[in-house]
Amino acid sequence: MSATKKVSLIPGDVLGRDLAGPVTELLAKAGAQVEWDWLEMPEQIDPEAGPVSAAWLDSIKANGVALKAPISTPVAAGYKSPSYTLRAELGLFAGIRRCRSLKGLDSRYPDLDLVVIRENTEDVYGGHEHIVHPGVVESVKVVTRAATERIMRFGFDYARKTGREKVAIIHKANIMKKADGLFLNTGLDVAKEFPDLQARGLIVDNTCMQLVQNPYQFDMLICGNMYGDIISDLCAGLVGGMSAVWGVDMGEDCTVFEMLHGRMKSLLGKDEMNPLPMIMPAIQLLRHIDQGEVADRLQKAVETVVAEKKHLTEDLSGNASTSEMLKAIEGALA
Repeated sequence: MSATKKVSLIPGDVLGRDLAGPVTELLAKAGAQVEWDWLEMPEQIDPEAGPVSAAWLDSIKANGVALKAPISTPVAAGYKSPSYTLRAELGLFAGIRRCRSLKGLDSRYPDLDLVVIRENTEDVYGGHEHIVHPGVVESVKVVTRAATERIMRFGFDYARKTGREKVAIIHKANIMKKADGLFLNTGLDVAKEFPDLQARGLIVDNTCMQLVQNPYQFDMLICGNMYGDIISDLCAGLVGGMSAVWGVDMGEDCTVFEMLHGRMKSLLGKDEMNPLPMIMPAIQLLRHIDQGEVADRLQKAVETVVAEKKHLTEDLSGNASTSEMLKAIEGALA
């Protein structure tokens, strides 16, 4: 039996608050050996710094791994995205989004399996903005060779280790010739170190069209921060939505698994939320901490319930409550 692993848990401020307790109980019933370090939202949030506290950072650094639910970010005004802050403070430079069809989940593209690798630390998400003149705002896009080389080597190495064969480097270098030109050319240079992999550059808007027309031509896509954010959501839609998708942000010392959906405050406390967006990254977390046997049992139970279509929540075309769906998954554990 695996030794108990301590894992930081951020329930967030939206539906993760409702799901964190039941999902961690389900993991325990599946046999997971995890001690959860709960990191609750502060009662008072500093409008400049946001909710990410030193205590959160210390916990994740000490444990090396975390499970995180969504945290609201004020639109247009307020503090920086908490997710971006965590990535920056913890050095989580690589975002991985696995978009794979889930057996039993309705999808336009069955048997699709894509990986999107996203550079997490720079691009326009750094929030470097200023008012040039009343009514004129300048937002700065930052691309560095060092960060680009790091994400490219990570991506190509990940492709090789996971049996991927083709890598598309996504850019807009026909317009942003210096910034995206640096991203593209650095990627093509790194690709020469991996002659066993097929590499090509592809303009981002053309990529979106081709993903919709024929996503099977793709295997892995490496993107800058903003393009990666957009394309990973597009790819999630191709495989049936966020229920089939998990995300993880990785750095040298820490790994954070993310619930990628769950900001509908109208569902709080109503026992109607689909639990899969939290269960799927939790399964991958178990594999990361060497509890793969438990992860496989839970994955099989999820696939059984989804395929049977008897105990699914409304957004999955069923009429079950959250608790009923979780009970069905528990009952399907082999």
